[in-house]
Amino acid sequence: MIIQPMHTSAPDHNPAASLNKGDTLALPVSGVATLGHLGVIRAVGEDTVKFLQGQLTQDLALLGLNEARLAAFCNAKGRMQASFIVFKRSEEDVLLVCSRDLLAQTLKRLSMFVLRAKTKLTDASADFLLLGLTLGETAPPGPAPWSRQDTGAANVVVLYPADGVQRALWCAPQGTALPEGAALAEGMWNWLDARAGIAMITGPVFEAFVPQMLNYESVGGVNFKKGCYPGQEIIARSQFRGTLKRRAYIAHCAESAVVGAEVFHAADAEQPCGLVAAAAANPAGGFDLIISIQTTAAGDATDGKLTIGGPRGLAVALQPLPYALLEDI
Repeated sequence: MIIQPMHTSAPDHNPAASLNKGDTLALPVSGVATLGHLGVIRAVGEDTVKFLQGQLTQDLALLGLNEARLAAFCNAKGRMQASFIVFKRSEEDVLLVCSRDLLAQTLKRLSMFVLRAKTKLTDASADFLLLGLTLGETAPPGPAPWSRQDTGAANVVVLYPADGVQRALWCAPQGTALPEGAALAEGMWNWLDARAGIAMITGPVFEAFVPQMLNYESVGGVNFKKGCYPGQEIIARSQFRGTLKRRAYIAHCAESAVVGAEVFHAADAEQPCGLVAAAAANPAGGFDLIISIQTTAAGDATDGKLTIGGPRGLAVALQPLPYALLEDI
């Protein structure tokens, strides 16, 4: 599927501006979206990696400077309070990209656990510009998700593709020269995110899911070999004892749906079987969603049996995931 960039008016920082000479991206860029819905938490100091290692689902100690990872920050019950795309600018400087609507409370909660650790956490959203890039033709199979390619001061993280469209997150200090590419509307980028099948935690689904309910263990968001972090015991037990009962699925509906809306199955009109985790308008019509629902409901989802908002609500049709699920252990 080919995504044609939407030629809209350029944002304040013109995505069509060229990079400084010698800083050209090795990845070919076809479209550029400004990601105003995301923000940046910056952690700096000699204990930064050690501190984050004890807070997140990801192994920051093993994270190389040429890669990034998906990670979650959970409560003691394993429920996700935030999710991040995390990478190191250096061994003492780590950026965590997350939903802007949860940034302030996440920063406050993380800061509560710093204690005597030599690290400083700040809201660095005003210091960095975040762009979403769609990439042009690359040699198959294309760059690996979560690999990183830096150019000058900019860090470029390869994301999971959406319907064959290669994508990347571009993060650089304000004032950095920007990559060339036709402007993409943010709504188009959000749709690509939904089609990629990876939902970030936002306000409406705060503490609604353990990581596996959004397939995080299948897309590199959980490391089961690292040390302790909040909720680790519950998250590990769910995986190793084969007790996963909810998974994330891509779905489509004909009308508007919102994140946090309940999903119902015709077999049980009283109790919801899941929640909408992400939603975006499909350029061809309707809405594409990521829904986290009971696996039993997903196994019997034919003929309009899944609905949003109630047993007689908006009909939802499941679609194939673009990645394989990690088997329960």
